[in-house]
Amino acid sequence: MGSNSVEDMIEASSGVHFSGFHMDGLESKNIEKPTTSPGAENVHKQPFIIGVAGGAASGKTTVCDMIIQQLHDQRVVLVNQDSFYHNLTEEELARVHEYNFDHPVLFLSADAFDTEKLLDSIENLRHDRAVDIPNYDFKSYKSNAFPARRVNPSDVIILEGILIFHDPRVRELMNMKIFVDTDADVRLARRIRRDTVDKGRDIGAVLDQYSKFVKPAFDDFILPTKKYADIIIPRGGDNHVAIDLIVQHIRTKLGQHDLCKIYPNLYVIQSTFQIRGMHTLIRDSLTTKHDFVFYSDRLIRLVVEHGLGHLPFTEKQVITPTGSVYTGVDFCKRLCGVSVIRSLPWLSRCELEDVSDSSRPIGKVVDMENALRACCKGIKIGKILIHREGDNGQQLIYEKLPQDISERHVLLLDPILGTDCGLSWVGIYAPDEKSRDCRHGPESSHAPQGVHVVCKSFPRLKIVTSEIEIGLNEDFRVVPGMGEFGDRYFGTDDDDNLQAVAPMQLSNQSR
Repeated sequence: MGSNSVEDMIEASSGVHFSGFHMDGLESKNIEKPTTSPGAENVHKQPFIIGVAGGAASGKTTVCDMIIQQLHDQRVVLVNQDSFYHNLTEEELARVHEYNFDHPVLFLSADAFDTEKLLDSIENLRHDRAVDIPNYDFKSYKSNAFPARRVNPSDVIILEGILIFHDPRVRELMNMKIFVDTDADVRLARRIRRDTVDKGRDIGAVLDQYSKFVKPAFDDFILPTKKYADIIIPRGGDNHVAIDLIVQHIRTKLGQHDLCKIYPNLYVIQSTFQIRGMHTLIRDSLTTKHDFVFYSDRLIRLVVEHGLGHLPFTEKQVITPTGSVYTGVDFCKRLCGVSVIRSLPWLSRCELEDVSDSSRPIGKVVDMENALRACCKGIKIGKILIHREGDNGQQLIYEKLPQDISERHVLLLDPILGTDCGLSWVGIYAPDEKSRDCRHGPESSHAPQGVHVVCKSFPRLKIVTSEIEIGLNEDFRVVPGMGEFGDRYFGTDDDDNLQAVAPMQLSNQSR
């Protein structure tokens, strides 16, 4: 069965990040989640939660829309506090004009908002579960007048409301708190225009409600929550500079995996819909071998290119064909690569020696070596052969390295990091560390602690990967994973002698 192209997949899902609605095509699929090792289910990427507060008609919705628009390549969902107003009883409906909907306590006996339901909804979204958000009707004052809105887990969750900072339990969930600070006259003018034009209300009634309910509630309850804000935006949606800075900060936070916050020498390529689309395709068990090879090569090339970007560069000026001077950089000249190969039943020491001086790569490192050669013309590549687990501690069994490796920057190509945990990654060594690290690095990468051991033992080794996995299941296989990478890449699924481990993933088991 053929697989869709990544472009078709991205186009099909292009609307998700704006609304967070559950798409019918995805909802109909019954995908069983794999059983993970203890604690692995709690390692998933946490969403970035933003709270946006401010007075009525201050421009909160405009600010939220501008943030969502600029985060077009991320999944973003907007949750309004207005959706969680309590339903009014028949007795309360008879006196509805006496109630202040800008007050945290709408009635003498009950809060205005169903905060418990709001907290439960956010908690579900944080744990990767879809929720149904009520659609509150301000004509019937009921939350069940319209069908609930299905909201999917997202990268960014925006909570918007006039009193969203009022409850400390809600505030504690937020990674960023924004207060939209707009002049009172501007807010009043917007409210008059909105209520008279959109709702057909009399201007006298609008002014009476403002002086009786809106302004006192703002002064007593909304404005005091301004002190909880991390960022205050004057002029609301008109302040483009502030919104650009906020989006830039959000992108920085989204680009950091939780492990990257612990280890500064771990780098995960910033995820985009292109990268996630390619990961989706190579993980799909129905993807054809041709598509699997094509998109695997694309991902590995990205990892190699990103790894090369961490090497030192020197400034260089050149003369262009027009006679102009261009100031650029010169590539690092002293480079070499080292492929780490896991021992296979059919791979002997002699066979490895026969190809160690040739350009013909072995097994599952073929694609990584090809990607490095495509980026660095004529680069020297050495090889290290190590055993898998169960070798009674005999880890390193063969090595063939460039003689001048101690004078070069080394790009270590190892599809494994952690016990049976696949990864397409590039390790980068500085010249003054290679006499020690180039030999011992692969041994540490085979340790059960995986990335934790490598990053702690070799703090000057930089690790570059395209994605970090959840962990291991009960059979010590990477989940979600992509199966046996070597078999899928070379079309040897039925060959029991080939045992390969999936690349482009990094086990997070030891967290």
